[in-house]
Amino acid sequence: MIEIKNVTKTYGKKGSTFQALKDVSLTIPDGASVAIVGKSGSGKSTLMHAMSGLDRPEAGEVIIDGVDILKLKKKAVDTFRSEKIGFIFQSFFVQANESCYDNVSLPLEISNSKASQRKVRIEEALATVDLSDKLKQKARNLSGGQKQRLAIARAIVNKPSIIFADEPTGNLDSTTGEKVEDLLFSLNKKEGSTLIIVTHDTDLARKCDVQVYIKDGQIEQTVGLAASTAGKEHK
Repeated sequence: MIEIKNVTKTYGKKGSTFQALKDVSLTIPDGASVAIVGKSGSGKSTLMHAMSGLDRPEAGEVIIDGVDILKLKKKAVDTFRSEKIGFIFQSFFVQANESCYDNVSLPLEISNSKASQRKVRIEEALATVDLSDKLKQKARNLSGGQKQRLAIARAIVNKPSIIFADEPTGNLDSTTGEKVEDLLFSLNKKEGSTLIIVTHDTDLARKCDVQVYIKDGQIEQTVGLAASTAGKEHK
C-alpha cells in the first residue's frame, strides 16, 4: 500500500515561490491501477515524483509498504526505488546507441542483481513486450511504439511492485498507444503490480480502477477503489 500524508511541495525561493502540492493525502491499495489526472501544471507529475522518491517534498509522509521513504537517506531511497519501482516516461529515455538487451540490463546493474540471473530476466522482459527478435538491435533503429515497449521491458525487468507511467502514450499514435495501454494493464493484472499512470487523457483514466483528479496542487476528487480512503475532504 502507498500512503501519502499531508504532502506539500514548493519550488523557488523567497519572493518567487510556487506551491506545486498543497497538503495532499492519498491512499493507493496494492495491485490497483490508478490514474492521476489533471491539466498541465496541475501538480500531477510533481505528485508522482514525490510518491516515487524522485523529488523530496518539504512536508508530509510518503509511506510505501510501511516505510516512510522521506526519512531514508538518498542512497537508501535509490536502492529502495531500484528494487520496488519501475518507471515509464513519455519521452522513452532509451539509450539510442545501446542494444535492446543492454537497455533492459541497466536496472539490474543498478540493483546489483546476480549476473547469472540477468540474462534470463532480460530475455523474459523482452519477450513480455514482444521484442525478443530485437535483442541485439540498437534502440535507435526501433519505431516509437517499439521504443516505448523497450522502456516498459526495462521498467519491469526487476519485477517491481509499483510501476509509474508518466504520459506513457503521449508520443504515440492512437493505434500504437492502445497497444501500449493494453500491455500496461495486462502487466498490472498478470503480475499484480500497482500501476500509477499520470495523464491528461480522461479516456485512459477511465480504464483504471481509481481516478485521482488534481488541480492547482490539490486533489479535487478520487473515484473508484480508493474513494473510501482518499480525498474525502476534497470532494
